[in-house]
Amino acid sequence: MERISVIAIGAHPDDVEILCAGTLAKYARLGHKVAICYATDGQFGHVIIKPDELREVRRGEAERSCSVIGAEMIWLGYQDEFIFDGKETRLRFIEAIRKVRANLIITHDPNDYHEDHRIVSRLATTAGFLASVPNIETESPPLDWIPPVYYMDTLAGIGFLPTDYVDITEDIETKLKMLSCHESQVKWLMEHDGVDILDFVRTVNKFRGLQAGVAYAEGFRRHEAWGRMSISMERLLP
Repeated sequence: MERISVIAIGAHPDDVEILCAGTLAKYARLGHKVAICYATDGQFGHVIIKPDELREVRRGEAERSCSVIGAEMIWLGYQDEFIFDGKETRLRFIEAIRKVRANLIITHDPNDYHEDHRIVSRLATTAGFLASVPNIETESPPLDWIPPVYYMDTLAGIGFLPTDYVDITEDIETKLKMLSCHESQVKWLMEHDGVDILDFVRTVNKFRGLQAGVAYAEGFRRHEAWGRMSISMERLLP
């Protein structure tokens, strides 16, 4: 595959790690450019740690996660639970996509369980198209192409039927290492919800692997819309 630039845009720190970090690790291992964009600061994702402190904790966790695979980190820093689709927000999403010269966008499924996920999905999909519009000006120049979009799995795969799979058998441990960097969430999910998120993720990826005929896989769904598809699109996933 020709070397490409991939941006994964998640609503909260750890969303991308849970849902598509195996694929990102594989891209990086194969020599592609990877960027992870965290839209919100995740400041309300804990019962004990206060928002101002947690914001900084989660940013540090995201930095450590990106460093595992050498991904570029883009931190937009919108307040957790209060991100909305508006002009200023769209412009920042457009700039993130232009900055990394993205050939492919990975983001949330538009029907995922969390409103922040659904809003970020819409913003990322819209901004990908607008990134090619010359008269919408941001710091980086416009793209000469419209990046295709793949939606990553939903939490626990509920209501999600993949159109494509990526074999992450060689990268599952790297994915779990990235997720383990989000220590505040791994601990909080266990204490608050009784969820071992590392085992949770391994189980989901093993199930997707069963569907795809490999040990571990991640599932994706193509955004199928005019102007966002091409005959070479199937070769963009590793």
